[in-house]
Amino acid sequence: MRITKSFSVRSRVSFFKAMSSAVLLWFTTLSMVAAHEVLPSIADMEEVDGRLVFDVQANLESFVAGIDLTETEDTNEAPEATTYDELRALEPAVLEERFRAFWPQMAAGLTVNADGVPLAVELESVAVGSVGNVDVVRDSEFTFSAALPEGARNVQVGWDKAFGVLVIRQMGVDAPYDGYLEAGAQSDMIALSGGGQPTGWQSFLRYIPVGFDHIVPKGLDHILFVLGLFFLAARMRPLIVQVSLFTLAHTITLALAALGYVNISGAIVEPLIAASIVFVAVENVFTRGISPWRPFVIFGFGLLHGLGFASVLGEFGLPDGTFVPALIGFNVGVEVGQLAVIAVMFLCVWQALRVDRGENEVGQGFALYAVLLVAAGALIALNPAGLAEALESPVWLFAAPLAAVFVLCMMSIQFRDQLEAYRRFVAIPCSLAIAVVGAYWFVERVFL
Repeated sequence: MRITKSFSVRSRVSFFKAMSSAVLLWFTTLSMVAAHEVLPSIADMEEVDGRLVFDVQANLESFVAGIDLTETEDTNEAPEATTYDELRALEPAVLEERFRAFWPQMAAGLTVNADGVPLAVELESVAVGSVGNVDVVRDSEFTFSAALPEGARNVQVGWDKAFGVLVIRQMGVDAPYDGYLEAGAQSDMIALSGGGQPTGWQSFLRYIPVGFDHIVPKGLDHILFVLGLFFLAARMRPLIVQVSLFTLAHTITLALAALGYVNISGAIVEPLIAASIVFVAVENVFTRGISPWRPFVIFGFGLLHGLGFASVLGEFGLPDGTFVPALIGFNVGVEVGQLAVIAVMFLCVWQALRVDRGENEVGQGFALYAVLLVAAGALIALNPAGLAEALESPVWLFAAPLAAVFVLCMMSIQFRDQLEAYRRFVAIPCSLAIAVVGAYWFVERVFL
């Protein structure tokens, strides 16, 4: 038999409102990383008249500002954010001059070897896009080259990890090499005569982590949508139905968009994705199970999210020769990322669910969430920052909301005598927090 607590109804409501406000505040800070996403640089490499020429599409402002693109998911989070924004507003000729002055520093971070011999690189040209919307990465390109030793057969390419992800695409040969290099990784040995194209199996395996990375940690909007599905009801059947429909839908549009059959502007897709987050989160507050229309709505929203994933692929493309395996690998990575999000949140709320369903593990539940709360607090404490920096810190953005979820789970256990305690003290506050973030993103993407 459950023991009735001595807290008054007014005390319980006040405590509930206070903690709901806390979780809403912390989840809302996630909205601050919605813009200025870090994108990979793309280098087309070709042998021309005895020289190895690289045409690179890149965010020049991030290089000149000195932002560490491996450690940064959003340029707003970087200590150099102010300098970066100033560079974004410069006229093309001025930014070109700034980049040329920066070039010696960048050249020192480039690695180009021919048959194991380091090559000296030279900057040949810089083309800076015009100043437009400073919240959108402007199109810029620079070209550098290196003289090849006579008889060179293989090259290896890479750059310093601070410059971020580098996509290498070999041009002008049969079966060209295509590589996605992260965190300062070096390419494989690339045969100058071609033939270095990855097999279908290799492309499949290479693009799984790429897809995962665009859910965890970069796909915050997709993370919140999946959590919106989770908080409807943390039971297997409704969760499987929702995730399966969502997966089927976004797989369809991801494939169609990647193949070029569908092309819808991100200015349309991104606000609708934000709206989808609001819809599923708000519906969680008013329904206790899958409504007759929810499967159709989720399928429709899944189509939109597939277009969002396709826009990511569009930034760096997929290898022509192994397009289908790479696409499947990317999609598998996305699914693994989504399942990881669900698994982590399920583990976070599992004990509160057990107590809510009548399992006599109250003391164990309090002990578990106390330990988890201390762990989350330790992560935050190890990353001290002022308020402004904290709201943009990846550690705070993930650890603080989880800490709030642990507190809500403890409340659910504390007030377990109330009907649907887990839903009232965990699922609804978290859904409201998700809805607030989605609504902010919608306004930001439409009007700001």
